[in-house]
Amino acid sequence: METNSSRPAEIRVTGLHKAFGEHRVLQGIDLTVNAGDVMAIVGGSGCGKTVLLNHILGQLDPDAGSIELADHDRDDAPLVDLADMDTTERDLIHQHWGMVFQRNALFSGSVYDNIALWLMEIRDMEDADIMPIARRVLSAVALPSDDAFIESEAEALSGGMAKRLAVARALAMNPVVIFYDEPTTGLDPVSATQIQDLIAETHEEFRPDQPPRTTVIITHDKDLLRRLEPRTVMLHEGRVFFDGPFAEFESASSPIIRPYFDQMPALHMADKR
Repeated sequence: METNSSRPAEIRVTGLHKAFGEHRVLQGIDLTVNAGDVMAIVGGSGCGKTVLLNHILGQLDPDAGSIELADHDRDDAPLVDLADMDTTERDLIHQHWGMVFQRNALFSGSVYDNIALWLMEIRDMEDADIMPIARRVLSAVALPSDDAFIESEAEALSGGMAKRLAVARALAMNPVVIFYDEPTTGLDPVSATQIQDLIAETHEEFRPDQPPRTTVIITHDKDLLRRLEPRTVMLHEGRVFFDGPFAEFESASSPIIRPYFDQMPALHMADKR
């Protein structure tokens, strides 16, 4: 999958700095995510991947720098500075996003409850309108869509099925941007491969008269990178050290990239514990 630098920006991060006490985590991140990108953000533990994501999600305020986000409720989706938005405006931006968390973050209750909650709270939809969406997104992720499965308890699902439900929940919002935080953590090789394929299929879903979908993945999973061949961004010491095609990242002889690349399987396994 290739980057789409000719397409408009979906997210633009400029000069982003963040410290926690004396510990400087981000030290001048400059990064543009273009519409239609499949981007993987990689780097050693503590390099700032999650801190960067939390800034984009509006969960942290930067010490310096800016984050601009495409506003899909306005013509041509102009970039708007996150710092200038109030809570309501941020919520409107987030209506166009989906998030798949590392540990799935499924709610207690049924499969249906997990899909319906955001649609009820954010879109103010009724059960009669939600049920067709639930059946559609469950089928899209190759889960059963019959009444028995929809009414079953989410906590009883296997790891692979729970991850699929987390993706289905994100898809229910018909997002323009989907974020995945370590999406294959804790999965067996077969389930991990299925989720990798699902990420690709979800990204490439035909969405007539809608913006191209953008996918951002935080991962240590070398197999996922090889399968998806995303635009790869490596953070190191709080800055963007590499930004380019995965093939170039994989073949790089850099003394920074090479040790990290070789350690990726061990880091991925450590995330499973």
